[in-house]
Amino acid sequence: MLSDVSSRSQDSIREHRIRTSRIALNAREVGQGPVAIFMHGITAVGAVWDPVLDKVKGALRAVAIDQRGHGLSEKPASGYAAKDFSEDVLALIEMLGGGPAILVGHSLGARNGVVAATLRPDLVRCVIAIDFAPYIETEVLDTLAVRVNGGDRAFASQQEVEDYLQNRYLKLPPDAVRRRAEHGYHAVGGHIRPLADPGAMSQTADGLRDDLEPAFRAVTRPVLLVRGAQSKLLSAEAFAKTQQLRPDMPTLVVEDADHYVPEEAPDVIANAILDFARKH
Repeated sequence: MLSDVSSRSQDSIREHRIRTSRIALNAREVGQGPVAIFMHGITAVGAVWDPVLDKVKGALRAVAIDQRGHGLSEKPASGYAAKDFSEDVLALIEMLGGGPAILVGHSLGARNGVVAATLRPDLVRCVIAIDFAPYIETEVLDTLAVRVNGGDRAFASQQEVEDYLQNRYLKLPPDAVRRRAEHGYHAVGGHIRPLADPGAMSQTADGLRDDLEPAFRAVTRPVLLVRGAQSKLLSAEAFAKTQQLRPDMPTLVVEDADHYVPEEAPDVIANAILDFARKH
């Protein structure tokens, strides 16, 4: 049972490493209550969820992870299909002893949450799937792959990283840009480079092309579908087609947000998570 947000822990976010039976994952954790695992999009890190974690920590034990190949988590040479990511989060739920867990995913993380729920519905309470669904157009994924592969570059300073990110993610607020720069990059050989492994990112981008329709057909746990009204990744057409596939899934369209909904509208997302989790 979720408690009232104001009556729970006000702890600060704690960063630590969790070694599961499959992989060691960097995690940012705060709060008490039912376990909720937060999964970021491709090339990002768990820290992008910090504003959302801060808003749900009174009701949930919120754990945001760097997914495999990203951030400070392990980066194996291969194993970047949906099943690999999804089995990581299922192993994490078992390690935390908190199942069934609420899965909150953005983009890549949304796909992984839905697939995890099909693999082990007993470990998943519900899924909040943000701005990723079946039927994303091939040309959109082509553009994404170019951007992902182009992000592997060296920067002269942290300010240069922030300038690059602000130009790449036009609607991100300045604090979100700083958070990505601080947690998603590190100093190497006199330059600043992404923590995301380039080989892992290339494989992950390829994996996003796999047909997601079977997972959406098969999932039996409750799923909330969220889309940014201005998203260039999840088109209105692809979103509508997904609704036709699963008319039983509730939806939320966030106005004045593009693909990066959790960072642009953390209040809206936090409230949606809490409302949906309470219902299930």
